[in-house]
Amino acid sequence: MTSTVPASVTRTAEGSALQAVLLDMDGTLVDTEGFWWDVEVEIFAGLGHALDDSWRHVVVGGPMSRSAGFLIEATGAEIALADLTVLLNDGFEDRITRALPLMPGAARLLDELAEHDVPTALVSASHRRIIDRVLASLGAGNFHLTVAGDEVPRTKPYPDPYLFAAAGLGVDPARCAVVEDTATGVASAEAAGCHVVAVPSVAPITPSARRTVVPSLEQVDLPFLRGLMPLR
Repeated sequence: MTSTVPASVTRTAEGSALQAVLLDMDGTLVDTEGFWWDVEVEIFAGLGHALDDSWRHVVVGGPMSRSAGFLIEATGAEIALADLTVLLNDGFEDRITRALPLMPGAARLLDELAEHDVPTALVSASHRRIIDRVLASLGAGNFHLTVAGDEVPRTKPYPDPYLFAAAGLGVDPARCAVVEDTATGVASAEAAGCHVVAVPSVAPITPSARRTVVPSLEQVDLPFLRGLMPLR
């Protein structure tokens, strides 16, 4: 389940309108988007189907039910959605047990946010069992709150996960900076009213109002995040 949040978590940095930083997991903090695709390719090969590489941008970043459902329909594979979901989670968990590379700049950013006591949440479309395994490497103590895709009524691209995280931290979504790597995650954060920093992992993302695009987390630090929103 999601962690409890201490009352002190709503404290903000003096002179800043930034109230919290909400971060996606796969492809944003950990270099795992390719893991998911590799697992999908392997499972469907076992079912006698080859996946078209062009489908990769369709399934990246979304809820597992959507991605798995799309692949079943696209290939005509004879497997139930629930069974495929179990296989995908098992395969992914096996891969992250063997290796879990962090994205460049991820560890430094998390350390900086913790050092300055910035309220921080991990917001992922992955299931709780996967998040808990990843947290063993990321450090559960780096986050005041974690939100899994199977713990909200509707996951990304709906706003629910980010609204849930903001409410849990006791902050205004409009004063939150979200760091995401996919169009699905960006859509979720923007629907929740958050400022977004997009670090594209698989498919390009274009900048727009309240959305800043950077090539790497190495360009993201606390002054950068504070500068996304004016003082008030």
